[in-house]
Amino acid sequence: MDGGGRLSRSLSRTRSQSNPQTRVASATQRPRARGQASARRTNTSISRYEEPHWIAVLERRRPRGFGLAATALVLIGAIVMGVTKGGHTDDVLGALSDTRNAAANAIGFRITSVAITGRKQLTQDEILAVGGVNGRSSLLFLDAASARDKLKADPWISDATVQKLYPGRLQIDITERLPFALWQENGRVSVISADGTVLEPYVARRFVSLPLVVGKGAETRARDFLNLLGQYPQVRSQVKAIVFVGERRWNLRLADGIDVRLPEFEVEKALATLSKMDKETGLFSRDITAIDMRLPDRLTVRLSEDAAKARNDLLKDKKPKKAGNA
Repeated sequence: MDGGGRLSRSLSRTRSQSNPQTRVASATQRPRARGQASARRTNTSISRYEEPHWIAVLERRRPRGFGLAATALVLIGAIVMGVTKGGHTDDVLGALSDTRNAAANAIGFRITSVAITGRKQLTQDEILAVGGVNGRSSLLFLDAASARDKLKADPWISDATVQKLYPGRLQIDITERLPFALWQENGRVSVISADGTVLEPYVARRFVSLPLVVGKGAETRARDFLNLLGQYPQVRSQVKAIVFVGERRWNLRLADGIDVRLPEFEVEKALATLSKMDKETGLFSRDITAIDMRLPDRLTVRLSEDAAKARNDLLKDKKPKKAGNA
């Protein structure tokens, strides 16, 4: 000993190192301590990734069958999306409509009789097709307001009413537009009504007797002008077509090929003059090609080529001969 305790500490350290039990105990305590530290880290990691509180609350409070309903909703949405993107919407809706109509017909709501009044130009089948009524339709599910709107959308029909008389009668009353004239524009000829509505392309020969009007805007202005022209039967009987020029004034194309150019204003006065001259002088039977009445104070007549040549020859023969050449 040195009095400072150095020898005692050295001996104590030597015993501790030389005791095997002491070394085993120390080794056993160290891994256990490491295991406890690892467990603490694992528990900390698990608690860090726990589910949010609102998800746990939702799972506890969701109604019974919620999962099945959500799955069915997703499937229905997928089917609807597929039908829409595939362009089969009309087919599916048509199939559903036929199914419900078949069910209604089976219980006694089949359309057994149809009465249509006011029909002149359209056939019964055409009217039913326009209104959306077919052999599969049932009176129960027929939308009368929709059928009426479809009928009124047809150019031939100006007004319509649809009545459902249960259990199986359908009453349709229509007011048709009347064919008034043939209208030609850009080479296309159509049948029009008095108000200018285009009824259909001109293909049926039954409209051949209608007056012909030509030009842009003529379809809406023809009624007033033809009513005025009707007051002068001497002229009206000779007219083959009326032409609206520049959306301002009218020309008359007569049956003999004569063009009558009417003024923009005082048209009635020009027609009266034209009728009077034909009665007194047989103007329309002359060998002429055009009558120009656009100037208010004069009437100009253009002769045909043959008439003009004959007139020139006549004037040459009437020229006086020079003296000395007798």
